[in-house]
Amino acid sequence: MVEQRNSPPSGTPTANPLRDALWQRSVRPALIASRRTILEYPTFLAHLLIGLADESIPVSLICPSGFDIEGIVSGPIEVIKYPAINLPFIDTLSLSTLTGRLEKFKPTVLHCLCESKAAFVRRLAEQLNLPYILTVNSLSRRISISAASPTHCAKIVVPAKTIASHVRKMLPRFADRVQQINIGTFVDETIECFDDPSRLPSMVTAHPLDSVDDFRNLFTAVKNLTADGYEFMLIVMGVGRAENSVWRLLAQMNILQDVILVPRLNPPRSVLAAADIFIQPQPSMSFNLSLLEAMSLGTAAAVCTGGVDDLIIPEKTAVVFDPREELSVRSVLRRLLDKHNFARELAKTSQQYVKDNHSVSKMIEQVLHLWQSTAGSY
Repeated sequence: MVEQRNSPPSGTPTANPLRDALWQRSVRPALIASRRTILEYPTFLAHLLIGLADESIPVSLICPSGFDIEGIVSGPIEVIKYPAINLPFIDTLSLSTLTGRLEKFKPTVLHCLCESKAAFVRRLAEQLNLPYILTVNSLSRRISISAASPTHCAKIVVPAKTIASHVRKMLPRFADRVQQINIGTFVDETIECFDDPSRLPSMVTAHPLDSVDDFRNLFTAVKNLTADGYEFMLIVMGVGRAENSVWRLLAQMNILQDVILVPRLNPPRSVLAAADIFIQPQPSMSFNLSLLEAMSLGTAAAVCTGGVDDLIIPEKTAVVFDPREELSVRSVLRRLLDKHNFARELAKTSQQYVKDNHSVSKMIEQVLHLWQSTAGSY
């Protein structure tokens, strides 16, 4: 498999000196990343920064302290850790230091990459008297009208129609400012799904270990499939408060030899690339970047609908099961394990869907035009 993440995006717009000069002169974004951005959307952030470096856009990245982001950051990017020291009583001093550094950078627009930082970015925008863009990646109900400034919040960016509808209901005054920009990724030239007949079939799921019940029917399906003579490996990637309970459930079911638990790795693509089948065991309340990455690699997806399910087109980009019914989960997995040609064709179709709708070049183009229009109209 040839990893293309560090290659220029296919379909990158041809050089246009006038356009490039305009962007370089008028667009200087300051990106605000949260802990969640770094942990759950590292590939998105890496692709965004790669695309901006290709376009020679100066960028300042504000991110929380305590995270190693060397594998994410690329290009001449100014990284500002905030707060430098995580103590409540020096918050005012830290913010003053941050605004001072940003004033030297001279940003034209602030872009908050996670709704959890909305209130902070509103405060920052008001102090700097700058427009800001708020990205919402989930169906969170914590978004409040106070987090979006009628004066400074120029746009609310979402990666999916389901989230757009949710935001318009939560923030009706900002309904006309909601804009969808699909998260982009690079698509492999090969199909991972059952590409090596001599290899033990493998499945992977990337899901928080916050509730053991999220995995009960999946693990029961694994136990019954192995009892029926199927041989495969299931990789569960995630962390959470129920990790010990998940281990105990695996031991009780006597399937520890068939299931591997690994921590959330960055980039997750290295783990996803090892699988023939990607499983989403429960509806996702946020945009599932792991599913997008698995589809881009040419992995067959077995998922459930509900939540943010825009990527899921039954029998085209994924096969669908009812997570409440173990028999439904087992039947779908058996279908993919039995019909390798069908699974590979499903993977091929989903891979093409990602190529058509989630290119990095298109994402960068839309983001740049958004920043340019925001800075130019404020």
